[in-house]
Amino acid sequence: MSYCRKDGDDLLLDLWVQPGARHSELAGRHGSALKVRVAAPPVEGRANNALVAFLAELFAVPKSHIRLERGRGGRNKRVRVISPAHLPEDIAPT
Repeated sequence: MSYCRKDGDDLLLDLWVQPGARHSELAGRHGSALKVRVAAPPVEGRANNALVAFLAELFAVPKSHIRLERGRGGRNKRVRVISPAHLPEDIAPT
């Protein structure tokens, strides 16, 4: 199963998030998920906020177009990107 799939105009991403990294970046695969490092600690929602900001910039959408659908308190997350304006070449939906 792919970590990225289309749902109408939206993308659904299965992510493995590593908080507390030196900088935010895509870091390849982690099992069936896309690994994302975020430069924020997993304290008081800061890592989730950093993830939303990173993905919004990556897909060229407002932060309000990034929705955490599952995994708010863990590393495994499902994220919906509403109508992405840009698709990074590393990410190909199925």
